[in-house]
Amino acid sequence: MELQEFERVYGSFCAFHAEYAPDFGRKQWRENSQPYLQGLLVQAEERRNAENLAEALPVSARALQRFLTDARWDDAAVIAHLQADLGPRLADPLAVWAVDSSGFPKQGKKSVGVARQYCGALGKIANCQIGVFLAHVGPRGRALVDKRLYLPQEWVNDPARCDAAGIPRAQQVYRSETELAREMLQAAQARGDLTAAWVTGDDAFGKSPEFRDQVTATGFPYVLEIPGDMPVWPLDPTWETPTWSGKGRPPEPRPVVSERQTVRERAEALPATAWQTLTVAEGAQGWRTYRFAAERRRETRDGQPGPVRWVVYRENLDGSEPRYYCSNAPADTPLATRARVAAARWPIETEFETEKSDLGLDEYEVRSGVPAAAAAGVGGKRCPRSPGRRSIGSCGNCCRGCGSAPPTCCGGWRTPNAAMSARGAPTPNDGRYSATRSEVRSRRCNTKVVHIPKNEGNSCCQTRRSFSSWPSRSR
Repeated sequence: MELQEFERVYGSFCAFHAEYAPDFGRKQWRENSQPYLQGLLVQAEERRNAENLAEALPVSARALQRFLTDARWDDAAVIAHLQADLGPRLADPLAVWAVDSSGFPKQGKKSVGVARQYCGALGKIANCQIGVFLAHVGPRGRALVDKRLYLPQEWVNDPARCDAAGIPRAQQVYRSETELAREMLQAAQARGDLTAAWVTGDDAFGKSPEFRDQVTATGFPYVLEIPGDMPVWPLDPTWETPTWSGKGRPPEPRPVVSERQTVRERAEALPATAWQTLTVAEGAQGWRTYRFAAERRRETRDGQPGPVRWVVYRENLDGSEPRYYCSNAPADTPLATRARVAAARWPIETEFETEKSDLGLDEYEVRSGVPAAAAAGVGGKRCPRSPGRRSIGSCGNCCRGCGSAPPTCCGGWRTPNAAMSARGAPTPNDGRYSATRSEVRSRRCNTKVVHIPKNEGNSCCQTRRSFSSWPSRSR
């Protein structure tokens, strides 16, 4: 956004920020959140890191970086606030839930969830993070309304790596992208502020029979894209029983395999009269018109004929770029309705492009999972020995500062000392260092928070920041 354009909407921006500022908690973070959001809007020439944003803002890069790394707020409360705010603005009986994932290329191995996996932004397997998103799409507008970070299996299998990244123990459980999407759908349904009658998504979600069953169990009809090689059966498949040789268990009836076809083969076999030309949505270059066809078929489960579903076929007017969809819609659902729902998936791709280009969605500078721990409510707990201080570890039962650790402790309070010991630096508990208040105030600190007891035997938590070099002082 150009600066002149931002000045014209500055009043609306301030009203928007005032609406959400209380969700950021402390006054310091509320104040720093406004210039950070402003910088995301007006900085477009370079990457939206703290240094580049600070050049266009009346705040230092350090203040912005501390907002990113130190600020703690309830993420679930912000999402609930967002959905409650958008409810009256986007409510429409034709609205659709759209689920999709997006990749964020990253370098190194420290960012939470980073791994070599398929990155849609690059179109290949690369080092990246994967986010799963929920969008609300309707005639009155569209918006991304929830998100989850996908944690690959290799991270879950390495608890030490998860602990070092600040991931709470409760979140160190593998959940597939489809499970994350289902969680967001159920959470939005439970809140009830935003409503939609249908669910759509790409073939990464549509090819999963578990996800299709979960969406059905949640009460939503769906139109999900499926790959062209997905096999289907006729409504009334032929069963045959092989001749029994007289030895062993008698063979059981089985379907005639030759009747099983892929959805691509079915689309190619349809007669010309089965296709209809429908205009489904308005795109950036005008109204989008395609040819559609549909038929009732049985999906495949464990190699056998399964539930009856709609199979929807779509292609361009010239027959190019075929797409295939599976739907649990009732048998009397008009084809135009299913075609409209299928077309509602593409706006979420547009939202990804817009937010990455205009707001730097893929240019964030956060590696640690600690903010996620605070968002889950962990950071809001208080030290059991010193209730006035918020210094609980990721398990919610230990304190990094005073060392309060029951048997079920996550070990999070040991993490700062363990990290310093690993690089040979003196730690508060190794007998080589005892910080004084004057030393703490006089030294330049970085952004990592470390909790240091005043002296050995003192149970009071003192929050300090880690130093680039620890002084070697005898006690």
